[in-house]
Amino acid sequence: MTTTYDPFHPKYLDGLDLREEMDRVFDLCHGCRLCFKFCPSFPTLFKAIDAHEDQDAAKITDAEAFQVVDECFNCKLCGEVNCPYTPGKHEWALDFPRLMLRAKAFQQDDGRKSGRQRVTDKALSKTDLAGVVNSGVTAPIVNKALGQPGSKLRSVMAKVTGISEERILPPYARIRFSTWFKKHTPKVRGPKQGEVALFPTCLVEYTDTQVGRDLVGVYERNGISCSLPEGQRCCGAPALHQGDLPQFRKEAAHNVKVLADAVRSAAARGRDLTIVVPEPTCGFVLKNDYVDYLATPDAELVAEHTKDAAEYLVALHKAPDTQLDTDFSGEVPEKVAYHAPCHLRAQSIGLRSRDLMKLTGAKITVVAECSGIDGTWGLRAENFDAARGVAKKMAAAIEKADADTVAGDCSLANGGIVLETGQTPQHPLSVVARAYGIPADAD
Repeated sequence: MTTTYDPFHPKYLDGLDLREEMDRVFDLCHGCRLCFKFCPSFPTLFKAIDAHEDQDAAKITDAEAFQVVDECFNCKLCGEVNCPYTPGKHEWALDFPRLMLRAKAFQQDDGRKSGRQRVTDKALSKTDLAGVVNSGVTAPIVNKALGQPGSKLRSVMAKVTGISEERILPPYARIRFSTWFKKHTPKVRGPKQGEVALFPTCLVEYTDTQVGRDLVGVYERNGISCSLPEGQRCCGAPALHQGDLPQFRKEAAHNVKVLADAVRSAAARGRDLTIVVPEPTCGFVLKNDYVDYLATPDAELVAEHTKDAAEYLVALHKAPDTQLDTDFSGEVPEKVAYHAPCHLRAQSIGLRSRDLMKLTGAKITVVAECSGIDGTWGLRAENFDAARGVAKKMAAAIEKADADTVAGDCSLANGGIVLETGQTPQHPLSVVARAYGIPADAD
């Protein structure tokens, strides 16, 4: 049995070795049960083991074991936030999310996925292709067609791609973020306090472009110059979470070269460049997964220079030689219900978006319940009902907060909030931008 989460280990994709490690981890999780509330995987696992009188995890069937894998949406809350037995903390060296990624990679490599599953994988992982085709001049037509959950067209799309016909999808932008950025005239105010390279992510590039524009507005107001290294792609998270390691490594290697070159170029000019990311899943990927799955010095370099967008601003505010502009003369909400996304909490940086919005004077209520989206898992038709089941606690907490504004860092999770509550969240950077009096741009 190989207790490893190293994707370069020779037994990483060995089915028998994987099953032995799954049995070991499943037995430990069954004895602990601390993570029973996070996702469907744990109740399914505990029920399967409890069916045996001696409660031996090795006696559950392969079908039952891989049902646990299929129901894991890799929110990372169990391993990164809750588990006391993780590598470096305990001799058991248990990392459930990374074990699930290993199992998904095995499923992909071993050909265990159905044709339908592979079609859905491709549909969800080709984010740049979809963005290029559907944004720009075609956006109004595409949005009208796709923006009606349950419509006949969405039903046909669900049958072809496996993407749920009831899921609210983010609308495509007529003007991509990179197009706007190239035409944007920088307006850096006051003394220069920093220099950042933006990794806007495919969500900001093609759909939630207002987040990118607000990020630039807030940063430039605080003396931070922004650049956008050319050639960036989707971070590759959809491919990774589906177990497609070759595709993920291809995307990762491309982005790492682009970003590492930008960091080195700045260093050659005597500048310290930080890569800032406004979407939590993509930030986690740059900080952690690129290092794990590429294992190169450049991946380490990118990880060391990457920060969440709010993390960077709060650090600037707390530093002794820099300061954040706290003149919030614009529209400041009285109460904000802030949804803290799972992949942001998994970064172990604290709730920096909450801290940032607090500076405006708004009263913040934190909602730390999962949306059930987690990358692309909740977009799949077969997971739709389970995802909504997970999101019930989140919706109840938002309703209980009774706030005049809902905020959340993750664009996909925000779509889940719209579906469950009818309220449209803003990104925390947009809340801060409006508080500064920076107007929202018309798309």
